[in-house]
Amino acid sequence: MASTKFLLTEADIPRSWYNVAADLPVPLPPVIHPGTKQPIGPSDLAPLFPMALIMQEVSAEREVEIPEPVREVYKLWRPTPLYRARRLEQALDTPAHIYYKYEGGSPAGSHKPNTAVAQAFYNKQEGVRRLTTETGAGQWGSALAFACRLFGLDCTVYMVRVSYDQKPYRKLMMQTWGADVLPSPSEATEAGRAVRAKAPESPGSLGIAISEAVEDAAKHDDAKYALGSVLNHVLLHQTVIGLEARRQMEMAGEAPDVVIGCVGGGSNFSGLAFPFLPEKFKGGATRFVAVEPEACPSLTRGQYLYDFGDTAATTPLLKMYTLGHTFVPPGIHAGGLRYHGDAPLLCLLVHHKVIEAVAYPQRAVFDAALQFARTEGIIPAPEAAHAVRKAIDEAAEARLSGRPKVILFGLCGHGHFDLSAYEAHLAGRLEDFAYPQEAVERAMRELAPLQPPAPI
Repeated sequence: MASTKFLLTEADIPRSWYNVAADLPVPLPPVIHPGTKQPIGPSDLAPLFPMALIMQEVSAEREVEIPEPVREVYKLWRPTPLYRARRLEQALDTPAHIYYKYEGGSPAGSHKPNTAVAQAFYNKQEGVRRLTTETGAGQWGSALAFACRLFGLDCTVYMVRVSYDQKPYRKLMMQTWGADVLPSPSEATEAGRAVRAKAPESPGSLGIAISEAVEDAAKHDDAKYALGSVLNHVLLHQTVIGLEARRQMEMAGEAPDVVIGCVGGGSNFSGLAFPFLPEKFKGGATRFVAVEPEACPSLTRGQYLYDFGDTAATTPLLKMYTLGHTFVPPGIHAGGLRYHGDAPLLCLLVHHKVIEAVAYPQRAVFDAALQFARTEGIIPAPEAAHAVRKAIDEAAEARLSGRPKVILFGLCGHGHFDLSAYEAHLAGRLEDFAYPQEAVERAMRELAPLQPPAPI
């Protein structure tokens, strides 16, 4: 009988994370201090992060050992299954073989606990009592609330207001694990109050929520900040996904011709794709495709520039594809993909054409999600459905060309808390939105003064 699932045992959970920085074909541009326009050092990050994570942020070691307490928690849901989407293949009448790595079986229902558990562990080791963070759709906030509960830490989550209103069950999930959840922009921080003074009905953004969480952590000695995507150490922790997937693809007896993932900040895509990149760096033919919404097209229509990671301009400057840190996205349902920038590691590889990027409108994405749910049974999160859309399109191209193709994509979470979005789609109420080009151009002009005086 042909296999549908490819399963590893708990003994197969990776013992080290993979650090792509060790194999980059070109150096990663440094993080810049906005005042001096010079590269920052570890001491500049100390108010926000424990030293263990700061050292991972700048590490060039190819393998970083996973602490045993973290691996023990991973056993609650890892290793995760790799599926062959045979029913979807049949429905598409394609010669392509479609595989997906499913991260929706974690307690929080997404890939996010892979780094949340690690970050909670390292903060606990250094005596931190509380973690602050932001969340868009709620997957990251749920993951950190879960991880903080396991390691005895308090947790404060600033949740983008439009998602706070759209997704009350995500809020309740965080509160069940003991987190304090505030709609952002809130009245609890100077950054939040400043936004509300100008726009009382602001739907919020990840950039605004980051500003609030960073301010909260910086003002309290017993608190640190935890980030769910973008930074190097976050992407590092997520590589357990791709490390497992490599072994599972070997079990299936195939190697992917194309690796696909959705991108908001970059942690899900990078976690799956990075462990497959060493062969690409050596001249391999595998394609890597990052998928984002047309409503937030940072990789496809943003520019590769230095920018702040938050709206209030309190973070160091990161070189990334960006729509500008003042970007406030429309209220599309893929809340986890509404960030103005992307991970510097991912952006570097897009800039050098190692990784491709595409954008889709949300109705086409939900059409793909319905087709997947009606064949494979799993209801994808709206974010993950972007990868489903591209996988289906790749399979359709294989059908038209008559050439077989092996497709691997990341199904980073389930959509059980997103059924209102499916209801809106089924009722014909979802609208497509393409971010205006004039808004992009205006933001790029505003970023010009932030650039270092000489190329870095």
